[in-house]
Amino acid sequence: MQETLGARLRGARISSGLSQNDAATIMHISRQSFSKWENDRGYPDIDNLVYLSQLYKVSIDSLLKDNDDMRAKISANNAEISEKQRQLRKVNRDLFQNRDEGLILVMLALISAIVPPVGILLPVYVMWRNSQYNSLYKTIYLVCAVVILISLWGTWIIVSDNFFQPQTHVYRVN
Repeated sequence: MQETLGARLRGARISSGLSQNDAATIMHISRQSFSKWENDRGYPDIDNLVYLSQLYKVSIDSLLKDNDDMRAKISANNAEISEKQRQLRKVNRDLFQNRDEGLILVMLALISAIVPPVGILLPVYVMWRNSQYNSLYKTIYLVCAVVILISLWGTWIIVSDNFFQPQTHVYRVN
C-alpha cells in the first residue's frame, strides 16, 4: 500500500518534534491548513512544500515519493512557472525605445535658445515629443521652460529695439 503525502507530512512533522500549531505558527499559516494537508484533503503549494522540507529537514523528494498525483501537479506548476518566466523575459521594446532620445531632446532645446523666436516654438515641440521613458524626462521639461523664458525675453528685446523704440542715433563727427 502506498503511503499518502499527508501521512509522510505528518510523520516528518512528528519526527521533527513539532505540533501542527507550532509548525503553523512558524510558517505563518493556519493550523487548519496543516490538518487539511495531513488528512489528504488538500495539497500544499510548491512554496509551502519547499518551506516544509526546510522546516522538517527532509528532502522534497522524500515528501513526494510514491505520490504521482502530487508530482503531476508540481510538474504542471513548474511548467506554468517557466511559461510565466518566459513571458516576463519578453520586454516590450516599444516602451523603452526612447531611452536615448532624452539627451537629443535636451540638446535640441538648448540649441534653440540661440535664435530667440525659434527658442519659443521648438521647446514646445520638444516637450510634446518627451515621454516618461526618456532618461532625462523631468530635466527636459525644466530645460524647455528655461529656454522658453530666455527666448521670450530675447524676442522681446529684438522686437522692441527694431519696431517700438529704435534707440539707434547717428551722430556726425567733425
